[in-house]
Order: sequence, then C-alpha cells, then structure tokens
Amino acid sequence: MVTINGEPVAAAGESVAHYLERAGYRKEYIVVERNLDIVPKANYETELLQDGDTVEIVQFVGGG
Repeated sequence: MVTINGEPVAAAGESVAHYLERAGYRKEYIVVERNLDIVPKANYETELLQDGDTVEIVQFVGGG
C-alpha cells in the first residue's frame, strides 16, 4: 500500500503518471512529493510507487 494524501491506496508498482491519470489529476496543475522529495514532472512516467511510500499531491487552484 501507498499512502497518498493521508489515505492508503493500492498503487504500488504504478508509475506516478499512471496513478495521476487514474485518479483524474491534471499534471500541469500539481506538485508531487514522494517520501519528502519533490518528483520532477519529467520523472512522472518512470518514477514507480512502492509499498510504504508516502505521497502528497498538491493541486493548484486559481481564483479571483
């Protein structure tokens, strides 16, 4: 299990990009932190989530 934004998720073995797509995130408006390190957007396709990872996804929301 991977902890994503405080919730356990069965995402071990998935790439960051695959998880984001499956969960409905738009990659251009987010930042992903994995185990306290920022994941560069260029690595989303190759960075694999592993059991025990802690991931935080921060989504930017515009407003006025």
